[in-house]
Amino acid sequence: MRPSRPCLAAIAVLLASSAPTQSQVCAFVQQTRIIHDNTAPAAAGAAYSLPLHNKNSLTCAPTTTSLFSTAEAEVEDDEASATAERTGQLGLLTFDLDDTLYPVKVVIEEANTAFAKAMHRFGYDGIQPSDIDETGKQIREEMALTDPKDAAALSHTELRLLAIRRQMESIRLLRSLEEVAKDWATSVGDLTPVVVENCKTFAKKEVSSSVVQAVYQAWEMERHHAAERNLYPEVIDVLKQIKADHPDVIIGAVTDGKANPMLMTFTLAPYFDFCMSWEDDQAGRTKFFKELGATDSDAELKWIYKAALEKYRELAVTRGTLKKKGGGNGDAAAATSVDDKVWIHVGDDLAYDVGGSAACGAKTILMELAEKYGQTARHRFGSSNRLPAWSVTTKSELEKRKVMNLAAEKYVNSRVSFITRLPEAIEDILEDCAASDADAADE
Repeated sequence: MRPSRPCLAAIAVLLASSAPTQSQVCAFVQQTRIIHDNTAPAAAGAAYSLPLHNKNSLTCAPTTTSLFSTAEAEVEDDEASATAERTGQLGLLTFDLDDTLYPVKVVIEEANTAFAKAMHRFGYDGIQPSDIDETGKQIREEMALTDPKDAAALSHTELRLLAIRRQMESIRLLRSLEEVAKDWATSVGDLTPVVVENCKTFAKKEVSSSVVQAVYQAWEMERHHAAERNLYPEVIDVLKQIKADHPDVIIGAVTDGKANPMLMTFTLAPYFDFCMSWEDDQAGRTKFFKELGATDSDAELKWIYKAALEKYRELAVTRGTLKKKGGGNGDAAAATSVDDKVWIHVGDDLAYDVGGSAACGAKTILMELAEKYGQTARHRFGSSNRLPAWSVTTKSELEKRKVMNLAAEKYVNSRVSFITRLPEAIEDILEDCAASDADAADE
């Protein structure tokens, strides 16, 4: 509605005064309301509000105790409070890494190339980049024949160290057999079993554990560098937007691999507050995979997400980003208020990311990205059952995971096909949480 001329005149008079009196302000408020609404002045105890200098809010109430007061907070704080009332407040945002923020296939391939180069530097020639994956699969399949649970519980690090050592031992053994055959003026195939066994023992002793570790470190370092080089193009801008929209949010990574965003100093490190790897708690990881290998057991992933939640509580209390409820111990009150904020987990795996985090109270966003992003991990569970070259998942584990995927479907809160859609998906979840809280309060 367009204000009338008397109303505009009243506004001009008020603004022209460098320091309007209380009576002027109240008269202005009541006069403009009468002119605009053709209503009588409000009864005692009522109050009117208007913006002053577009910064502070001023309230005029025709009572005997106080005529007006100035709000303490600035407009930005008022707007933030209004937004918090309309939506839930994001406290914790956790991400899976592989195939969520970068394509794992390309990253593993480049790390494997670094493995082959490191082997060559230490005198182990003839190694192909894919040998580390193929040998890892072979080791796991061999172990599965005698102890399926232990085979499933092998961590990525343990499996790769075993694969590197086996590759070194194989080359050492071949060299030793050739040298012995040459000394005896015979062929390798004609050597007796006793000689062959002695050569195997010698080859194992010749392999240095420090060299095995050095080759693995070269692989792992390149894995992080490759992840930075191949980060999905929109990721950094999206993280910046999320930080701007939710300045107090704590962002963490929860991963079953060896990637760590805190080590990706040129890209992800500035945006992440912590990283929880499955390999940080080997006992918990072993327990899960042994349960996964048992057909009569339901494996649970709560342990890693509980650890992430505890880390969040610790950081939140330390930072003081959580409002402390009145009375009592400050740290205890801050920890309690964690439950008042929303936790969202983002990942590409139904069983591990959605099922595991939802069991601990997280809302979930499933990253079913468009083909251009080159995801491969989630396609392991398609009808073709074709595993990518980098995968060391056994067939029995794959079947168990399919069952877990079906059970996790109902816990998906949002699906995202493009990275740029992530901030919007977060806001949608926060609005749904606020609406649910409002409905619960009304009951």
